[in-house]
Amino acid sequence: MKQVLERAYAKLNLSLDVTGRRSDGYHEMVMIMQTVSLFDELRFTLRDSGPVRASSNLRFVPNDQRNLAVRAVQRYLEAVGEPERGVFIEIKKTIPVGAGMAGGSADAAAALRGMNALFGGRLSREELLDLAAGVGSDVAFCMAGGTALAKGRGELLTPLPPLPDCLFAICKPAFSISTPELFKKLDSAPVRRHPDTAGMLRALEEGQLRELCHRLYNVFEDVDDRRMRTVARIKSRLLDFGALGTLMTGTGSAVFGVFTREDAAREACRVLEKEVGFCRMARPVPAIEL
Repeated sequence: MKQVLERAYAKLNLSLDVTGRRSDGYHEMVMIMQTVSLFDELRFTLRDSGPVRASSNLRFVPNDQRNLAVRAVQRYLEAVGEPERGVFIEIKKTIPVGAGMAGGSADAAAALRGMNALFGGRLSREELLDLAAGVGSDVAFCMAGGTALAKGRGELLTPLPPLPDCLFAICKPAFSISTPELFKKLDSAPVRRHPDTAGMLRALEEGQLRELCHRLYNVFEDVDDRRMRTVARIKSRLLDFGALGTLMTGTGSAVFGVFTREDAAREACRVLEKEVGFCRMARPVPAIEL
């Protein structure tokens, strides 16, 4: 039996804009996304035959096709013409579930990278990204990671200059937020404000972290939802500790602050972990070679 170990890195949205509704029911998105050093660990064991199944340190994580990593492995086996092969996936979850940090998508991306390693790089980078786009909206970004502009459903990617050196304090309150529910609420009222995506791209080109942080924006924070009051409180507390900027990532519920001083980020995490529950420090992660 052959085995391989892969890391699945979480993502943060530095901006999130919804520009319209598509005929296929999805929404047109414009996002600047960043991979961070918080990760799940996945071990893949390849067998001659059998099912594709998963196990996790979290009981509620599904072990069948509802799990994106399982689905990604099945797609890979079909693509290389060996659908009869069996794969066992051991998932050690660290990325909080229901946080807007693409934990499931990151696991699926790690699954595609891991399978390609087990099969000696049988698929090209372009083939892997095509597979990723078919598995889930954020999977293509999570495949290569780094800093990127994402459009469409999130699958149309443009690599961007790396984020200037910084740290993140990432906090997740006890509740999660349903993505379909939040999109429904967004559809019921006009978007009041959009991110300054052009200004953020310019700040990245010029390596201006403060200018970038002044423009962090997520349209979902404007949705009429009582949970956004908790999001606002966490953002305010992160600013108290010296964050240059704060934002909710994805559809939430995780909130992050951007710091330049490690001692300030650590202290924010130490204190807010007691107030919020989950709070971890992370760093930007560069793009992964495929």
